[in-house]
Amino acid sequence: QVQLVESGGGLVQAGGSLRLSCAASGGTFSSYAMGWFRQAPGKERDFVAAISWNSINTYYANSVRGRFTISRDNAENTMYLQMNSLEPEDTAVYYCAADPDHPPSSTTNYEYWGQGTQVTVSS
Repeated sequence: QVQLVESGGGLVQAGGSLRLSCAASGGTFSSYAMGWFRQAPGKERDFVAAISWNSINTYYANSVRGRFTISRDNAENTMYLQMNSLEPEDTAVYYCAADPDHPPSSTTNYEYWGQGTQVTVSS
């Protein structure tokens, strides 16, 4: 069973930066497509970014492109999300997800999910 644990969330002022981490265990992380999603109160879970197993392909939501960077370290079984120029609209719980069977996607059909980490951006 794959387990995903997010960390790095917190409270930051608008314009600031945070780096989220997603540590994986219990599976073959290096072969998984991985993604970041977020969910604000009262809203659906939205796609943020995704990355292929070999880091060659990355995908971003329009709302974060140019500000966020997804990356992974297969030797450390960890995925990252560097978030710069944060805006109050980025406030949400951020989730990482893993898919062992499909290429990276913006849909929420990933097989494994973490518990989430709260990101709050103050204006």
